Amino acid sequence: MRVRPLGVEGAWEITPVQHGDDRGAFLEWYRFDHLAAAVGHRLDLAQANLSTSARGVVRGVHFADVPPGQAKYVTCVSGAVLDVVVDVRAGSPTFGRWEAVRLDDTGRRAVYLAEGLGHAFCSLTEGAVVAYLCSATYRPGHEHGVHPLDPELGIAWPAEAPLLSSKDAAAPSLSEALASGLLPRYDACRDHVETMRRVDDSQSRAARD
Repeated sequence: MRVRPLGVEGAWEITPVQHGDDRGAFLEWYRFDHLAAAVGHRLDLAQANLSTSARGVVRGVHFADVPPGQAKYVTCVSGAVLDVVVDVRAGSPTFGRWEAVRLDDTGRRAVYLAEGLGHAFCSLTEGAVVAYLCSATYRPGHEHGVHPLDPELGIAWPAEAPLLSSKDAAAPSLSEALASGLLPRYDACRDHVETMRRVDDSQSRAARD
């Protein structure tokens, strides 16, 4: 598999190698060692989510308090979505920047985003199925959102009239979330990732001894 960093620090696109014949296809859509080599630490799997969405549905932009935050490894199992990573980390050099990757059941790509980044997607097909692995379980009161149609973000959603949940439709703009102290701090996110890298290094040394 090929792991490519995206323009938002802490986000990667993963393209698997597919092996196909007249029976179908086989691929490794997640490899902890390949991902860890790219991001510097292992992804601790704590929860797996799956959603189905009608065409034109937009979910997000969602993020969690750091620490512990919630890193995500996202793929589209059936259909197609435009997956979007948004830098909502206050103080980040790329604050407010977003990048989109098409995830579908043909290319079978995935996206990894680190703790503190915002995540959203738009369903491009009817009944698109998205699966994502998470580093932490859902914590009520510690997960938040920014309005996906915020003009300041300017995300180019491929839908004439995006369908939002009532919660996402009521989410604050990026500027409002920043002013209220809702957003994760860039330095706290970096410290959290560095702590995980040190823990991984320590465990690796212990395993060798």
